[in-house]
Amino acid sequence: MPSPTYRDLIALAWPIVLARSAQAVIGFSDAAMVAPLGEDALAATTAGSLNTMAIFILPMGIVFIVQSFAAQLAGRRDLASARRYAWYALILAAITLTLGAAAIPAVGGLVDRLGFSPEVRALMATYIGVRFLAAGAVVGGEGIGNWYAGLGDTRIAMATNVVAMAVNVFLNWVLIYGNLGAPALGVEGAAWASVLASWAGFGAAAAYFGVDRGRRVMARLEAEPPPPASEPEIPELAELPPSPADARLSLGEFARMLRFGLPNGANWFLEFSAFLIFVNFIFADLGTSAVAALMAVIQVNSVSFMPAFGLATAGAILVGQAIGARDLVDVPRIVARTASLTLAWQGMVGLIYVAFPGPVMTLFASDREQASTDEVAVVGATLLAISAAWQLFDALVNTLGEALRAAGDTAWCLWARVATAWLVWLPTTYLVVEIQRLGAPAALWCMVGYFVALTFVLGWRFRSGAWRSIDLTGRGHEPPI
Repeated sequence: MPSPTYRDLIALAWPIVLARSAQAVIGFSDAAMVAPLGEDALAATTAGSLNTMAIFILPMGIVFIVQSFAAQLAGRRDLASARRYAWYALILAAITLTLGAAAIPAVGGLVDRLGFSPEVRALMATYIGVRFLAAGAVVGGEGIGNWYAGLGDTRIAMATNVVAMAVNVFLNWVLIYGNLGAPALGVEGAAWASVLASWAGFGAAAAYFGVDRGRRVMARLEAEPPPPASEPEIPELAELPPSPADARLSLGEFARMLRFGLPNGANWFLEFSAFLIFVNFIFADLGTSAVAALMAVIQVNSVSFMPAFGLATAGAILVGQAIGARDLVDVPRIVARTASLTLAWQGMVGLIYVAFPGPVMTLFASDREQASTDEVAVVGATLLAISAAWQLFDALVNTLGEALRAAGDTAWCLWARVATAWLVWLPTTYLVVEIQRLGAPAALWCMVGYFVALTFVLGWRFRSGAWRSIDLTGRGHEPPI
């Protein structure tokens, strides 16, 4: 079977890039549209969005593994098993919906423990409490989109995220400022806009799945001949029973999804939690303006990060399909091509951040006519220029991490990434900010060092080849059907 080319990778990636870019626009528009309300509103909205994501990211990370299962099962043409994983994703979304609603009463007490001013905490508690109503929709939309992506159809996630983006931007204009006769809700309006947008996107995905059930893409896969396996069958695993050929759901399969998905979700959650400690407790001591500047920089970076993550995800889909087809010799070539594209993208955007940081950060000034003296814009310009350095290494981290996830190497990645974040990055940042008092730029250079360390750790793991022996789907290393 020919190795996937750059053209194949880009064809699979561009809808993911648009989907992730649409998600980034949602966060960016929330920040930009509340910025005129002042730095308290900006800090509450941006930090509140990150804190909400810290909770959502655990079930999102779990359901993300559905893509790996679908890709490997599609690669070996076990389409009956692949179909069931869409339903497992929706079951997890229903569980998340219930838990998210139950957690709303505890939000205020948790926010009061954070290191922000009382004004920011009050606004943030309202924002997060509303956003929790979207938990089930966020996980369900990710689940359906990633299931289709694993089968090779990345346009479903693109379409549903574009729907969510359009709804969010429009409702921000209506609910933040009180247009079209609506009340001017400010930060709370941004939260309601995000909730309604998430349900609109999930509704579009669920409606399409309800009509299609994957029939179109599965019919295409069934029409293609199975690829010849480039790796020999492993005798001791070949005696495993074949996958069931009916459509009945299996508690064992759902448990297997959780077995590999929980480390992936915990990886995302604990790594993201380290970032939140960095923001809420270490960086917060530098003042509200510094926090608002950092959050604005993160929103700008998300615009470039999401396309890079989309490219890495496309590479991971091809990796999963190659593993399912036993074309393991193609995997390093796929990873190398993916890395070259993500590096090119992040490098190009990084040049813009270095050359024009001031004009970019002007968007987040409370008074844009006085942006040259606005503290958020001035501090943010310095931080944005530094962020160009971490983007290059982040491109490699995403590419390698997604490839290992596609192979099912989620438990090792969990421990490696969490150890790097909690034992290296956070202590170093605490020393720099709290003890040596070197300020915001030095704190961001610590983040650059974190991504450098992760690049070497994940690169070593991939080169070790341990991912070759992982049995994600429970089918052993059978040749394709």
